[in-house]
Amino acid sequence: MAEKSYLDLKSEVWDEKKCSGCGACVAVCPADALSFAEGEMVTSPRSNGYCKQATDNVPCGACYAVCPRTGEQSTGTLGAHLDLFTAKSTFAIPHRQSGGAVTAILANALEQGLIDAVVTVTEDPWTLKPSSAVITKSEVLIREAGSRYGWWVPLLAALKEACITRKYTKVAVIGVPCAVQAAARIRSSDNDLLRPYAKGIRLVVGLFCTETFDYAGLVHGKLEKKYHLAPHEIKKLDVKGKLDILKQDDSHLSIPLADLEETIRPGCRICTDFSSLSADLSAGSVGSPAGYTTLVVRTDTGRGFVESALRNGKLEKGPGVDTAAIEKLAATKIRKNAKK
Repeated sequence: MAEKSYLDLKSEVWDEKKCSGCGACVAVCPADALSFAEGEMVTSPRSNGYCKQATDNVPCGACYAVCPRTGEQSTGTLGAHLDLFTAKSTFAIPHRQSGGAVTAILANALEQGLIDAVVTVTEDPWTLKPSSAVITKSEVLIREAGSRYGWWVPLLAALKEACITRKYTKVAVIGVPCAVQAAARIRSSDNDLLRPYAKGIRLVVGLFCTETFDYAGLVHGKLEKKYHLAPHEIKKLDVKGKLDILKQDDSHLSIPLADLEETIRPGCRICTDFSSLSADLSAGSVGSPAGYTTLVVRTDTGRGFVESALRNGKLEKGPGVDTAAIEKLAATKIRKNAKK
């Protein structure tokens, strides 16, 4: 059977508004024919119209092979795991989210040579506008730490820079469940065009996620107009069944998700994976006390990175995990999106 091309991806996913916006197809397209419009809430990538397979009958299918919205969707609450505990960094991380455990693990990995690059999300400190980035220094990673994953950004588009342009061979990816699912497809695929990416990905860290928001729609359409809150007044965002905002003056604002429906990415509405079931290591603030991160160790690879950070004194374990809190929020996401 012939490989499916971007035309199949377009009809099955893009036209149905199922695209997660993870950016994996943009990264792996050998013709560089796909892209996301900068600064726009778009339901799918744009194409320049050229496809090696559809246009020239050259076998490809890379974009279809990596898409997390083709085939069966991942469904589960906590998922299979080897270990589960709370933890926090042992050193100062200025803008850390919860316990800073993920930053501690990755900073240690960079310092120890376990990885040579991190594909992650950074943001402008004044506007909070997010973008994908490739970070190679622990001090930069620590400086850029913080949760920007509530904003939509085609994170995996940066894989091409990391694996192909800059030829890093030990890459860590931090992303929400859709990006994690795409990374899992890359790693398990027998498509020859995906081998450089599969070989380059050393670790996948998945974040707990209910949905992501359009930057312009949320910041300019809701926060500024309705709540009179400018981007520079925001210290931290967190989503736990509602949008919790910590302001720079340390006051809080909580917004029901029902009030933000029009700012949620359409492709999020069919996602049933809360805890990044396909990751090596999953992390989030749900289930842990203030100042700690919940860590779900899913693979031997994930365990090795965690043990290295613990052994080198970069990470310390904390109190037990409230698994019921994780399972409750995950089940809510499944009930909300499974029938769509």
